[in-house]
Amino acid sequence: MEKWSRLRNSNLFQAWLVLLLSLVFGMSLASVEIALKPRIQANKIKETMEKIPGVVLGSHRAQAMQTAGETLDIEPMTVEAGGTFYRVYRAAFDDNTPAGFVVKASAQGYADKIELLVGFDAHVSRITGVFVLDQKETPGLGNKIVEEQWLDQFEGRSLSSPLVVVKTKAEKDHEIDAVSGATISSRCVTGIVNQTVEDLRNKLMVKKQQESNAANEKGGNGNG
Repeated sequence: MEKWSRLRNSNLFQAWLVLLLSLVFGMSLASVEIALKPRIQANKIKETMEKIPGVVLGSHRAQAMQTAGETLDIEPMTVEAGGTFYRVYRAAFDDNTPAGFVVKASAQGYADKIELLVGFDAHVSRITGVFVLDQKETPGLGNKIVEEQWLDQFEGRSLSSPLVVVKTKAEKDHEIDAVSGATISSRCVTGIVNQTVEDLRNKLMVKKQQESNAANEKGGNGNG
């Protein structure tokens, strides 16, 4: 009994006990994560599909369409650019007129990965909206990147030049006001948007031109 008491109080025993408990706890967390992963992914896909109309059309127009009982036809596709595979959603109205594109993109933020939906107009010339799908930035500071008031800055921005985060009042078309006290998180979001534009703008323009050519050929055949 005395031997067991000495062993129990030894540093080596306590170290092994801590290691064992950490291992058990870690395995339990991993099991829970594996069990919940399909549900988490399903919820994220559902949220993505729900947010696409607002990102590509703007919240007011999307709400008006919903009130009128109208919907967008959303076609998902995968586009490769520079070794990165982007999930892209082509949005069109009921008559197949293009509404625009929404891209799911992600990169490292200040604390963890930030995942966005980035919308482009049908001409791939302007940003129509940005929505934060997932983030784990600092509460009360970096996590303010999810606020509509800050994200609204991206709407309508031209794709002709990269966006730049400024700490002072934004005065130029390509400038974005930083979240107060969270410049790094602001730059991470803006960097994701810029990278998405750089990787996909030309590819989406080609896609748009191909669709336009196909529509013209169909129309020409119909008239013949």
